[in-house]
Amino acid sequence: MASTQDLQTLLRFLSQDAKVPLAAAMSKVKDMQAAKMITPNDIAKADMESLQKIFGDDKLARQVFNAAKRVSKKRTNSDMSTASTSTIPASSAGKRSKTSFGAPMDPASFEASLALPSSDLSEEQLKEVVVFTNRAPLVLAFAVSVLKYTMPSQPLSSRLSLAQAVCSANSQSKAKYLGIQNGASAEDEGWGEGQPLVTVLNRQIRVMKRWGYTWKEESEVKEEDPASTQGTVQGDDAQETVAPEEPALWGVDLEALKNSNEPVTAGAMHASTSELPIYRPESTRAYMLKAFGSKPGAEGKPAKSLSAKKAAEEKERNLGMLLASLDLLCQSWNNTLSKEDLDKRAWSWYCAVRPEVESGAAGWGGKGDVKLADILKLRRQPG
Repeated sequence: MASTQDLQTLLRFLSQDAKVPLAAAMSKVKDMQAAKMITPNDIAKADMESLQKIFGDDKLARQVFNAAKRVSKKRTNSDMSTASTSTIPASSAGKRSKTSFGAPMDPASFEASLALPSSDLSEEQLKEVVVFTNRAPLVLAFAVSVLKYTMPSQPLSSRLSLAQAVCSANSQSKAKYLGIQNGASAEDEGWGEGQPLVTVLNRQIRVMKRWGYTWKEESEVKEEDPASTQGTVQGDDAQETVAPEEPALWGVDLEALKNSNEPVTAGAMHASTSELPIYRPESTRAYMLKAFGSKPGAEGKPAKSLSAKKAAEEKERNLGMLLASLDLLCQSWNNTLSKEDLDKRAWSWYCAVRPEVESGAAGWGGKGDVKLADILKLRRQPG
């Protein structure tokens, strides 16, 4: 059985060397352990079909496989058989936070490309739906949905980035609590100090202002109700109101910032976003689209096998139905609760409906049912 240190090393390999989003990496550790793929060498020797089954995505499986081969080869060539896979060479530290997402597009097109699925089902139909998932993507779904109401002036790209920031922070805290991850996190060490803070799902996260990012037509901005587009960004010593003219935000990836070993400076704000230590919305969206399956067949038997295309379509529909249910929940309380209270209440809602998993490290990454009827029961009752 893999030790806690082995699991920690595997997690670091997936999130740092293979560049798998942290929440996604954490959800796969248990499956990797069951398949006896603990070290990069194990993964490099595995067959691609097994990796594809675990990650559910050919491209991501290939990404992990290639990273394992690269790390294994590097360790062999340098005769460092006892080195940790989490070691980051100084010469490449600045490169770890860089991700290529293709040529930039105009802001309006960029926001449109991030559109999330929706559902036209009635409330009664939604109540019959059960999705099968683990906890991390459910946190993302709650955060993205709630931010639509607590920080309505933020574009979808910002909501996805902020959602990933809070999900990763929660996952790191949980991993440390369970002993899966040891040592101080970048947050514990004070990385990002001086950057503004926002509160999402009752947790403060560091953000970066996206100066000059305009994603709406001027007429569209003028038509908005200013009272409905205000949020609060908290500085270290004071608070400032975010009015409609204030910029969009990025969630700061503190671990990437730590690995780059560089401060977030004013000059960096004008660099390419692929060079900034931020959570990219494209990765968050892609993860969410693949995270919500359907409940397996009776008595734990697999449901009818679907083609890759059909399975992807089913997961996308499930996400649309989940987001529709969460939107109905938030709508019911939006005119009753303040933005601060809505944010606090949302975390308790998540805790009430999250999938049941085994306690302790055994339940890490475990999946379970999320009944949309349970979400809809949390709506404010009239009267």
